[in-house]
Amino acid sequence: MENSHNRPGLGRIEPGPGQESVWDYPRPPRVEPTAERIVVTLGGTVIADTTDAMRVLETSHPPVYYLPRSAFTEGSLVAAAGSSFCEFKGSAKYLSVVTPDATADRSAWYYPSPSRGFEALAGRVAVYPSAMDSCQVAGETVQAQAGDFYGGWITSRVVGPFKGGPGTAGW
Repeated sequence: MENSHNRPGLGRIEPGPGQESVWDYPRPPRVEPTAERIVVTLGGTVIADTTDAMRVLETSHPPVYYLPRSAFTEGSLVAAAGSSFCEFKGSAKYLSVVTPDATADRSAWYYPSPSRGFEALAGRVAVYPSAMDSCQVAGETVQAQAGDFYGGWITSRVVGPFKGGPGTAGW
């Protein structure tokens, strides 16, 4: 089956009731608020708990959740080396996430000055779910997006296939 974006051999999974297909997400991405409860745990410690998050939705990617920096426990975010560039969101800086019992190096990122159209991400931080003990959306523990480059959060609410795993770079 071909999906709606004419990628031969890539079968778009039809969403069921209450689900979204990542192939229906836009490109360039869209930023939207969500009031779902987001809880992030590392080293047995809840490092963030908020109902004030933003979801970034981009074609072929599970949502990435950006939480207010103020939702993270004091001292849990530490500047880390390196930066990257997103053609849509701009220049990102990295953070390590630290608790008394664990450190996840370069496991979070933020946009100090997001590009036009992505200003809602200012003051917000995203984490790689694969580097945390758990990330939850509305009580559901998320699965990390394969490949870890994009940092998507997979829940039962979204269907793919998802970009990120081996052989998907050309999608």
